Amino acid sequence: MNDGLVGKSDMTLYLVTYDHPDAEGWARHLLPHAGWLQDRLADGSLLASGPVVGASERTAVLILVAPDRAALDALVATDPFAIENLIADLNVREWDPIFGAFNDRSSRPGQFPAP
Repeated sequence: MNDGLVGKSDMTLYLVTYDHPDAEGWARHLLPHAGWLQDRLADGSLLASGPVVGASERTAVLILVAPDRAALDALVATDPFAIENLIADLNVREWDPIFGAFNDRSSRPGQFPAP
């Protein structure tokens, strides 16, 4: 639950990481996954995404917004990688970005904006 932690959007930010241990499945479903990411950018639920450089597995980081954890879980379940059971080690953390580019979405909007 948000509990008022996130600023003007009233949406909670989540840091999501997961691995793709199945290289063949990853390659086969990469384009549908990229389309899913584009759709999430368009609907505003994805702020940023990309691979972890130098990771031993294909590891992704996504910054997602959702009204609560249940909505986030439902959103992640629509990722083609999730549908095809290609996600391992899913880790979700609620995030309050007080400093930097996402300060306007934090519990202290305007107090510590990016320079």
